[in-house]
Order: sequence, then C-alpha cells, then structure tokens
Amino acid sequence: MPLLHRIARRLTGPLLAAFTDQRPAARLIRHSAKKYWKLLALNFGTSLLASLSEGATLGIVFLSVSLISAPENSDWSKFSILGNLSQFDWLHDWLSSALSTRTGRDGIFVLLLITAVVLQGLMAVTSYVNSISTAVMGSRMGAEITGKLNDRVLSLTFGCASRYRVGDLLLYVGSGGSTVQTEISLANGLLMNSLQLLIYLAILVAISPWLLLVASGMAAIMQAVQKLLLPRIRSISREQQVVNVELSSHQNEQIQGLRLLHSTGQLESSRKRLRFLLNESKRLSIRQSKLSNLVQPISNMLPIISIALIAALSLFIFKDRSSGVLPSLVTFIIALQRLNQRVGSLTGLATSYAANSANVERLNEILRDDDKEFVRSGGVPFTGITDGIQLDDLSMRYSPELPEALSSIQLRIGRGQTVALVGSSGAGKSTIADLLVGLYDPTGGRILIDGVDIHSINLSSWQQRLGVVSQDTFLFNASIASNIGFGLERASLEDIKDAAAKAQAAGFIADLPEGYETKIGERGYRLSGGQRQRISLARAILRKPELLILDEATSALDSQSERLVQQAIEQFERQHTVLVIAHRLSTIVNADVICVLAEGRIQERGRHHELLAQSGLYAKLWSDQSKHPNQTSMAATPV
Repeated sequence: MPLLHRIARRLTGPLLAAFTDQRPAARLIRHSAKKYWKLLALNFGTSLLASLSEGATLGIVFLSVSLISAPENSDWSKFSILGNLSQFDWLHDWLSSALSTRTGRDGIFVLLLITAVVLQGLMAVTSYVNSISTAVMGSRMGAEITGKLNDRVLSLTFGCASRYRVGDLLLYVGSGGSTVQTEISLANGLLMNSLQLLIYLAILVAISPWLLLVASGMAAIMQAVQKLLLPRIRSISREQQVVNVELSSHQNEQIQGLRLLHSTGQLESSRKRLRFLLNESKRLSIRQSKLSNLVQPISNMLPIISIALIAALSLFIFKDRSSGVLPSLVTFIIALQRLNQRVGSLTGLATSYAANSANVERLNEILRDDDKEFVRSGGVPFTGITDGIQLDDLSMRYSPELPEALSSIQLRIGRGQTVALVGSSGAGKSTIADLLVGLYDPTGGRILIDGVDIHSINLSSWQQRLGVVSQDTFLFNASIASNIGFGLERASLEDIKDAAAKAQAAGFIADLPEGYETKIGERGYRLSGGQRQRISLARAILRKPELLILDEATSALDSQSERLVQQAIEQFERQHTVLVIAHRLSTIVNADVICVLAEGRIQERGRHHELLAQSGLYAKLWSDQSKHPNQTSMAATPV
C-alpha cells in the first residue's frame, strides 16, 4: 500500500517532527516535556486504550450483526467466534449450547450490546482523561515557557533588545505560551487520531483489501486537497503574523505617544493607519478561513460516494462468506466512516499545524542565539570604589555601517570627584554614561574600576550601586513612595522622605491629596516634567550610589527648581563620585574636571577657569551662553 504509506507519512509528519525537529522551539518544548513525563505516559496510555476500545467495539458490532442476521437453521458450529474459542472447551461448549436456542441467542446478543456499551464508556472515560492530561500539560508548559520567554527578553543586552519594537517584544512573550499550548493540543490530536486510524486500517484490511481501495482513493483525494491548500495556508499565516505584529506595535505606540499625536494633529493619521492594518488583518483572516474550511465539505461528501460504491461491490465480494454479506458490509461501512473521520481530523490538524507554523517560527526567532547578545553573568561582586574609574582608550561604534560614536577616550574619574561632560548633541557624552552603566559594551578599549576590568565584575552588583538620572525619566504606575524606593525593598518611609527632601521633591509631594501614596499614572503622566525628574533624582539619592550619573538631570526644571536641585546635588557631590552631563555650563562650574567633547573625542579638559583661559571651544560655549542665558541648543537628546 505505497499510497496509504505516503498519506500516513504526510498526515503524521508533524507528529514525528515534534521528536526530530532540532530548532530551538521544538527543543524547548521537548526539554519542558521531560518534567511532565508522567502526564505524557498517561496521555499515551489513554490514547492507546481508547483506540483499542474502539477496535474492540467494531468487533462486537460484527458479531452482533452476524448473530441477528443469521437464519434460524444456521450451522452455528461454523460461526466464527466458536472456531476462535475451540481451545477453551468450557466456553466453546457454553456458546454452542446457548446458540442452539432462540433464548440463548437473544441472551448473547444482549450481552454483546452491553459489552459494546461498556467499551464505548471506557473509550469516553479514557478520551476525557486524555483531554484533561493534555490541557494540564499544555497549561503548565505554556506558563513555564511564557516565563522563560520573559527571562529571555530580560537576558538580552540593552543594545540587542532596543533593536526590537516594544510591541514586538510584548507579542513574543505574550503569544509564546499559547503557541506551545496549541502545539501540544495538536500533537495529542495527531497521536490519538493516528492510533485510531491504524486500528481502522487493520479492520478494513481484515474484512476486504479490495474494498480498501475505495478508502485509498478517498484518502488520495484528501491528500491532493491538502497538498494544494497547505502552502497557501502557511503563506497567509505568515502574512497575517506580520500584520498582527505591526498592529500590536502600532496600538502600543499609539497609546504611548498620545501626547505627541495630540500636539502634532496626527490623531486622524494614526486612526487611518490602524484602520488599514485592521482591514489587512480582516482580509487575511477571511482568506485563511475560506481555505481552512474548504477541507470539511469535501471530507463530508466523500463517505457518501464511498458507501454507494461499497454497497454495489459488496454483493460480489462478500457473497461467498460464511458470515454473510450484511455483517461484513455493516462493519466495513462503520469502520470506513470512522476512518474518514480520522483522516478528516488529521487533515484538519495538519491544516492547524500549518496555521500555527508562523507562531512557531516567531518563537524560533526569539529563541535563536546566533543573532543576539546577552547580559553577561558571573564575575567578582562589586563592593565599592576605593580609587577611581579609568576609561582606557575607549571606543564605541553602534553598528559597522555607522561612524564611531567615541574614539580613543582617556579619562579618569577619581573617587569623590565630580567630572562634567559638555559638548553639542552627538558629541558622545551620553554614550560614555551608557558604557559606564553597562547598557553597551565598548568596541575598543577598557573600563577599569580600581584597576579591574569591568568585564571581570558582576554586572548586576555594579549596576545596583549606581544612581542614574537621565533626561528621559521612567516612572511606574504606582505610588510616589514605591517609585522612589524602587529596587530597595528595605527602604523605610523616613529614608524615602529624606531622599525626596534632598531632591527638592518633598514640597510638591506634601501638596498632593494622598502624599507619598499618590498614584502617578502610566509613566508618571499626572506629574509635570520637573516633578518627574525630581522623583527620579530622589530615587538615585536614596540608593546612596558609588557613582551618580546625571544626564541632563535638571533640563526639565524651571530656574528656581533647578537652583534648589543644584544645591542638593552639590551637597551630594562632596561625599560621592559624580559624572555630570550638562548643557547649561553654569551648573558645572565647580566640577573637578570638565571635559569638552566633539565628534566622539575629548577636545579639552580642565577646571572651569583653566578652560576659559585657553580661549578654546569651552570658552566659546561659555561666551555664547553668557550672551544668551536661555539658550537651549545643546539640550537636544544626547548620544
């Protein structure tokens, strides 16, 4: 039966692929499945028992029809079941005696019916247990893999993660668990249906190999339909996945950028973009539905054609059988109808596999290692700065096609010193800060902490001892106290209030209805820009950092608030190491070292009065800002 072999191989191919596929998603599923081997064993056992129960039921049907269709004067000694039980004398004698009377035959018929009901009941119970075990395993593995995907995203370096859109990352994590649950459910369906298909094939071959050609023809038609439709379904599924990612990202960015949309009059443009994506998603979904549902009507029509052919041929094939035409015909038709259901189910499952393939491919994308960089682990725990930080011939290039953002930077930041970086937008100031924080790895040179390469230091322990206040502050949709105390579970309310006072935030917090318990909304939208920046500064001060990085930390403050915060920073600077990135030169005149950057290089360095005396770039910047006190040309987003 080479045709049936090809059909079975095509239909059960996805099931075998689950064990042989070496792509990361399949390996992850297999690895997780090992934890639940008991559920897998229960699943396989119930599938096998349900299939055997179904096969035994068809045997009972054959015997029952043979019994009721046989004439009264039949030679029961030729009855097939008696021949099979000849080695069991007592059972053979009892059946012979029972079949010799009408009452005995009726009793055996009732017994066969009861047996068939019991077998079907057993099949129903095992099928239920099978479904529950599949659901439990799918839910557990789905939750576990969602957690692993979340860990996966968090394990990416900041530079690697920033290459993805937020909506894309959310979809990776959010859809991974459901993709695995779908894959587990489909695999279980394939196993159950494949086992039952083998049972029905065995029965059909035993009854009539010739009539099985009808089933082969039916399966060949289903195979042709599947071969025609599956590539199209996969293609549409991939297109739909791309549109869904774009739709998710647009919805996410639309909500996050509401202020920008309102302030630039782009609300209608955003609506049009969303409607376009929704229409594309709808169009692809309808096309997918038309193709996916085309299989079922064809599979429903084929059994009627098959039964008509079988009924016509059975008179010639079964007329010489001792059991008669009717038992063989009835059993064959039932088995064929069940076989058709299994073939239809397997075809539908294969279609679902094709539709789910795009989700699995996305899962493989996020699980691949070859195109990703990961946060380094291990290293010596960081305990504190005793001497200072040295940037040794530091260079940075964000990608090969871009020019260097930094080139041959030599800079020492001594313990307790305040070092300021100034320069125009794109000069490389914030790149230095990002490298110190560990968001990126330099492409050349080293960062030494007390003479030890930062790569030898545990990154997490180093970052936990930093305080970073940037121009783009991020606050959680939680209370003010929670935002200030973020990352410091043991911080008391008094410590939080003290940090807020030093950041000049205590005044406006006291005026809020719920004080430190006030919820500030998504990204702190209920606060002004200056208030958000002071909350961020309080958060940094509370950490008592070994290194405080102020990246345009006062850019969003008014003159009075800036003066107050600057006083707090100056008090902090006397006892801590501080790196300041500023565009207002008046805020860094007391820095121990001022570095002027241009085109990724340090052009000048020294104290304020020394740089003025050089009449160079710094002196020109100072002169320009003295003539134009409100100048903000250097306040653009730093690089």
